[in-house]
Amino acid sequence: MTIHFGREVCGRLPSAVEREWLVTNGIGGFAAGTIAGILTRRYHGLLIAALNPPVGRRLLVAKLDETARYRGKDYPLHTNAWGSRAVEPQGYRFLESFTLEGTRPVWHFAIGDALLSKQIWMRRGSNTTYVRYTLVRGTAPVVLSVRALVDHRDVHENTQAGGDLFEAENVRHGLKITPPGGEPYYILSDRADSSPRFDWYLDFALSVESERGLPDRDDHAYVGDFTAALSVGESITFAATSEPLESVDGAGALADQIAHEERCKEQASVKDAPDWIRQLVLAADQFIVRRDLPEVENGRTVIAGYHWFTDWGRDTMIALPGLMLTTRRFDDAKVVLRTFARFVDQGMLPNTFPDAGDTPMYNSADATLWYFESIRATFTHTRDLSLARDLYPVLKDIVDWHERGTRYGIQMDAEDGLLKAGEPGIQLTWMDVKIDDWVVTPRTGKAVEINALWHNALLTMAELAQALGHGEDRTRYEAAAARVRASFARFWNAETGYLHDVIDTPEGAADDTIRPNAIFAVSLRDGLLDAEQAKSVVDECAVRLLTSFGLRTLGTDHQQYSGKYQGDRTARDRVYHQGPVWSWLIGAFVEAHLRVYKDKAAARTFIRAFADHLNDGVLGSVAEIFDGDPPHHPRGAASQAWSVAEVLRAWSLTQS
Repeated sequence: MTIHFGREVCGRLPSAVEREWLVTNGIGGFAAGTIAGILTRRYHGLLIAALNPPVGRRLLVAKLDETARYRGKDYPLHTNAWGSRAVEPQGYRFLESFTLEGTRPVWHFAIGDALLSKQIWMRRGSNTTYVRYTLVRGTAPVVLSVRALVDHRDVHENTQAGGDLFEAENVRHGLKITPPGGEPYYILSDRADSSPRFDWYLDFALSVESERGLPDRDDHAYVGDFTAALSVGESITFAATSEPLESVDGAGALADQIAHEERCKEQASVKDAPDWIRQLVLAADQFIVRRDLPEVENGRTVIAGYHWFTDWGRDTMIALPGLMLTTRRFDDAKVVLRTFARFVDQGMLPNTFPDAGDTPMYNSADATLWYFESIRATFTHTRDLSLARDLYPVLKDIVDWHERGTRYGIQMDAEDGLLKAGEPGIQLTWMDVKIDDWVVTPRTGKAVEINALWHNALLTMAELAQALGHGEDRTRYEAAAARVRASFARFWNAETGYLHDVIDTPEGAADDTIRPNAIFAVSLRDGLLDAEQAKSVVDECAVRLLTSFGLRTLGTDHQQYSGKYQGDRTARDRVYHQGPVWSWLIGAFVEAHLRVYKDKAAARTFIRAFADHLNDGVLGSVAEIFDGDPPHHPRGAASQAWSVAEVLRAWSLTQS
């Protein structure tokens, strides 16, 4: 899919600012910005390096501000927004078109009769961003002047000018920049002349951070200039990098990136798929990153979302089937599953992946249960008995811990075989917001999707036991699953034709709030509900919760429903699961609809709107959440792993 905009978008600042680009390097680093070139987030920059892959992310190079001199006239091609509300200069006015080619943003600037292109990408496995300019046409050379603005801050922070100065010095091919108290990094070129400078550019206005109620001013250090002349057909490449590169081979680096993207699509076998699905395959690749750990070489994990998330257990396991199985990256899936097995403790998967020296956090009742589903799906695709043998003892131990009880009150109820979970002040399900000591949606007791996942885990164990020849285990797990099925009838709410969200709450009453969690009782397995009940759940979910981009987290008629996700962090967290649409839930809805109606063509229509969404927000990707109220503006993380994954999986499920 080629996403393309002309002056109808590029020349209108609100439209050009709302649309963002993102490139990644496969180790957690990224570069990001807007079509217009304005920095609107603290997370925008030309080089956000993962110095301890895939974490330790720091903004090193903020931007390169370009000016083109053509036939005696200067054309500023960059655009900046300032705290004074001024937008100056207004280089976006010269932007004739913008194209997303694969994952590479490409700009074409029209200056007189000349046309200058610019494109950006990152080198795989390296904290290196390339920027390449080409004079496509003209009747005279263009002299390109580039001003380098840099930083050295944590990606989640803002910079205020002052303190020790950045040091910049000429080295072969460009500039070496040494920040106060930090390791040096470089801005290099294959042909430009460089001149060190030092000054501060103050008061960049970050409009998206302002909307989110966060610090919205940033300063950047001006460390040098580059100049070069381009004749028609000539190119110049810059490399912003944490490494002292021997050379800057723009053509070779570009060819490598294009080849990588072609391999991703070829491996996924999506040649005959719609263009927008092939684009999502490339988006999926952006979340799969290397994470090396002791005794785990070439480890793999999943970045939960850009721009601020790292890797999380729950997100990884929910996203894995769509990111890696739909795209036929089976080896990556196996590495992830084996890697996480090393960190299972007291029958639980870590919800936050451990960094060196850190203690993993095991505050999730569902991450571990989604692990079973990822293993089941991977085994179904690969029939890899060695994987099943390696992980079976781990899974067996997990079930044992859940039966006798583990952290935070997670334990099978001996009376009915259902799984209960929760303690005061602890958030354990995916609806996991906590504001200070307040758990917004505690869901303590027996949550509906937790028990659908528990039932699925037990049947997965029975299937693996059969494949591995463990007959007694198979009988045990099938009996346990049958008990859960019988007890699951307690979730049915005849008055609403839906399922209770939680039963056996601390207050004693069942929670009959209409939430999307019931859909998993239909999507994961047959048998928890009879045919009439399953149809009722799907139909009620469709009427009350379904939108163009997924399922609302709360029915619109509920007194706590919020149709907008906006304001400061407290305001946003208060409504995070009280109305916003979560796009990842579309996968479960499509699967449940297929189970009930068995109509792939009809089910496929529920994901059609995502094809248009790829032209909005982070181009070519899918946002984390959307407003509950129409027109469902994208919110939250602008590019989310499980959102991309579940749209891909839903598409795959609806294929003939």
